[in-house]
Amino acid sequence: MSGFVEKPKPVEVPGLTHLHTGKVRDLYRDEAGRLVMVASDRLSAYDWVLPTEIPDKGRILTQLSLWWFDRLTDLASHHVLSDEVPAGAPADWAGRTLICKSLDMVPVECVARGYLTGSGLAEYRETRTVCGLALPEGLTDGSELPQPIFTPATKAEVGEHDENVSYEEVARRIGAETAAMLRQSTLAVYSRAREIARDRGIILADTKFEYGFGEDGTLVLADEVLTPDSSRFWPVDQWEPGRSQPSFDKQFVRDWLSSPASGWDRTTDTPPPPLPADVVERTRGKYAEAYERLTGTKWA
Repeated sequence: MSGFVEKPKPVEVPGLTHLHTGKVRDLYRDEAGRLVMVASDRLSAYDWVLPTEIPDKGRILTQLSLWWFDRLTDLASHHVLSDEVPAGAPADWAGRTLICKSLDMVPVECVARGYLTGSGLAEYRETRTVCGLALPEGLTDGSELPQPIFTPATKAEVGEHDENVSYEEVARRIGAETAAMLRQSTLAVYSRAREIARDRGIILADTKFEYGFGEDGTLVLADEVLTPDSSRFWPVDQWEPGRSQPSFDKQFVRDWLSSPASGWDRTTDTPPPPLPADVVERTRGKYAEAYERLTGTKWA
């Protein structure tokens, strides 16, 4: 069993209908039919949404996504209409709320990888492939791939794992034309973002995107993009293949939860414990550092 340790109750706002509570985001629909997406400070690890929040995390994710959307519009249209807070919403929604187009979402996690790590590394060690794509011999944890690859996954519910699948399986499920559009856009956006990040001293090892179709049939980039929650960011000056890389994400949380200090056995159904203050602060610092390095703007 996994999922929420304590599932939050949705906030009631006049004129908004609550649709879904996700790992990080709460989704509403307004009276005009637009999607209202609110990024919380929740954090998930090992398939659990933890009981301890990371201050400012939702705002950092939202503002970084907006920064990236502005730099990708010539490659992919996006779903954001406004970042205004709906009338009657809590003041805390400021900076973490996006008013978005309502889309027909494609049920595929669109993952681009430029480096070998994570689930891709695990598969490579067994078969020398990732999502059915053959890779050269001799690669190790953190190795740069000869070229970026599209490695899709199925979208999972809260508390469940996304499952890597082959491109051929995606084409079978959603159609060859849509699958080709997803692959082309995913790799184009990843390549642009990778260059931008590299110029700022960050390796974009991999990332995942979500897409949907608008009313006119246009493929639209949705949800968050290129944040520490959806991407692996590594400092260029510390990259060293053959080991785990330092990262701008929740690694401090994973390390603490898997250490004797937490007292938690992740193989059981017991929910994880609250995070200590120092782990919370160090994790917040990594999210803020990623924002500052990429945007060149100090996080307040």
